[in-house]
Amino acid sequence: MKRYEGLFILNIAGKEEGIKDVLDKISAEITATGGKVETVQKMDKKAFSRIADKKFTSGFYANVIFNGTPSVVAQLQSKFALNEDVFRTLFTESPEPKAATAAAAK
Repeated sequence: MKRYEGLFILNIAGKEEGIKDVLDKISAEITATGGKVETVQKMDKKAFSRIADKKFTSGFYANVIFNGTPSVVAQLQSKFALNEDVFRTLFTESPEPKAATAAAAK
């Protein structure tokens, strides 16, 4: 299993109190497809520097680190493309933390 980092831009205009619920649903979806969530980091709401759609001028950013196979990432991309609360996603491979790699080397 590889370690991945998922950057989520959430479309929660007018419902900022629902951020935790959306992040819980994202974590549950990752777990349901066979991944294992390590951490969920809430970030701030940021305005987009380039506006692709006039309806979406800003979004709430969240970062999720999880373990899974490449097929899990492909499934997640297709599922979150259909989710109304998720505006955009970006999945990248994430290196192991330096503390973990140093402990493994010993």
